Amino acid sequence: MVVLPYFGYAANYGDTVQFLLPLYCSDETPMTDYTPPLKDMLFSIHELSGLKRVLQFGNFADFDTDVVDQVVEEAGKFAAEVLSPINISGDQNGCKHVDDSVVAAPGFAAAYGQFVENGWQSLDVSTQYEGMGMPLIASAAAAETWHAACLSFTLCPMLTSGAITAIEAHASEEIRNTYLPKMTSGSWTGTMNLTEAQAGSDLAVVTTKAVPEQDHYRITGSKIFITWGDQDFSENIIHLVLARLPDAPPGVRGISLFLVPKFLLKDDGSIGERNDVYVPGIEHKLGIHASPTCVMAFGDSAGAVGYLVGEENKGLAGMFTMMNHARIGVGLQGVAICERAYQLALAYALDRKQGKAPGVKGSATIIHHPDVRRMLLVMKSQIEAMRAAVYYTAGEQDTAYHAEDESEQAAAGRRVALLTPVIKAWPTEIAQELTSLGVQVQGGMGFVEETGAAQYMRDARILPIYEGTTGIQALDFVGRKIMADEGKAIGELIVEMTALDAELAGDERLAEIRVELAKGVEHLQAGTSWLLEQGPLDPNTAGAASVNMLMLTGVVVGGWQMARAALAITNGAASDDPAFGDAKLITARFYAQHILPRAAGLQHAATAGANAVMALAEDQF
Repeated sequence: MVVLPYFGYAANYGDTVQFLLPLYCSDETPMTDYTPPLKDMLFSIHELSGLKRVLQFGNFADFDTDVVDQVVEEAGKFAAEVLSPINISGDQNGCKHVDDSVVAAPGFAAAYGQFVENGWQSLDVSTQYEGMGMPLIASAAAAETWHAACLSFTLCPMLTSGAITAIEAHASEEIRNTYLPKMTSGSWTGTMNLTEAQAGSDLAVVTTKAVPEQDHYRITGSKIFITWGDQDFSENIIHLVLARLPDAPPGVRGISLFLVPKFLLKDDGSIGERNDVYVPGIEHKLGIHASPTCVMAFGDSAGAVGYLVGEENKGLAGMFTMMNHARIGVGLQGVAICERAYQLALAYALDRKQGKAPGVKGSATIIHHPDVRRMLLVMKSQIEAMRAAVYYTAGEQDTAYHAEDESEQAAAGRRVALLTPVIKAWPTEIAQELTSLGVQVQGGMGFVEETGAAQYMRDARILPIYEGTTGIQALDFVGRKIMADEGKAIGELIVEMTALDAELAGDERLAEIRVELAKGVEHLQAGTSWLLEQGPLDPNTAGAASVNMLMLTGVVVGGWQMARAALAITNGAASDDPAFGDAKLITARFYAQHILPRAAGLQHAATAGANAVMALAEDQF
């Protein structure tokens, strides 16, 4: 591999990089390629997600760990061979707005055709609607590879999956039987239509109207920020839309949920005439250029035909089913984009020669420099911790949905509800740090667009914003999941994390991990106790503490998962791959030394109270 030299501040620097970019990577493996980290993915699935327990549930009797492994491996091949090659071109070319419709980026239609042909949309959908009926653990791992390979592309099937979940949970049998098989196959895609220009995240002021008409409703209004609101590669697009009936009560109590297809259906279920829903414009964004973010116009002519999902004025429940599904999916996106950034940074560090290093003759590759290693381990350790936490949460979802024991179902349901805002916000905030470090490792070469690192940083920036910002997740976490619950669910989590201490005590190799995890859990317990005591005394306290409490929980949950991983290694989980096992122990120790200590600062900030936060007058900012 030829090392790309540093060109200083030449006026034609960008042109020079473009010209020499082929020299930056080998002929066989361009540095912008993606390789699924299957060893760590499969380790996390087998040892940390609870898959063995989940496969004992009756609904999964037809599956075993070998089948799950094969699915994840094949998903990774699809990611590397089909999706990764369209990632950069999709970013450079973007999607186009033509005649109130969207034309997808070059290569996306062909890739989606293969996605449908392979049946990937159907992985975790019930067999009742022609799905494969696999555990969410398997579909989460598959989706991680697709998000890493091409985030813009995979947003489309992610939203379809969420729409399927909402329709299955809340729609009538007629609607389920009519729409779900086609959505399960991927022939029809799905979207989520919440936000309006005047509303933002405040759904209480949504104004889109729905007027009853025979067996349907006429929908009029507009929505903004609708991801994949239109495209030219699926037969139909099924929009889930929040709207108000004429006599609806004010606020969120008056919101209903409607299914609005792009194309109406004939009596035989085939595609009919175009519905009155169009795209007057798409947004020009910092990142995810190949994912159309649409303005949607419903009913500019006769009114868009829509069908009620669930009960009138109770649409928020259906939309939150879809949104919570998407929130865990977005957390997974955070893991995936960090992995992609890490792979590029690592490839550069292994190849780039600069400076001297002890024990190395001549110019050393930069991975020999301690600070470069520190940055790479900050990336690697947190990626592995976040991956394990997301897979673990997927396993708890499987348990909540499919366990035969009601108490087991209920406990898993509490754990999923508690962790959903954490899983959405913590990895996506960390993605800002890690994609930035990916640029930093590569120095000036990371800052130019041609090498790819900047795209990951740009794409990652949306993650803490959509599906509810970090602040919204944090308010939900401290308000509904801790204070309203009186600390029950997080108390159960703390007890479980504390119980791991006895197992860690059995091996001297885990001593440092054990000590630092115990400190982290103590900080989480102290922060929780303070919040439960002080939160009710001042209406601003919970809000001031919320983000720090959420990130504190994420850091400690990550440490817990890394400790579980290290324990599994010492118990022989990777006995057939000693190099992987050694690396996992070292990475877990690094997390304990460098990441878990963040818990102390987060607890200190969380429990500082609201006085300083609220003290400045508006004109002092």
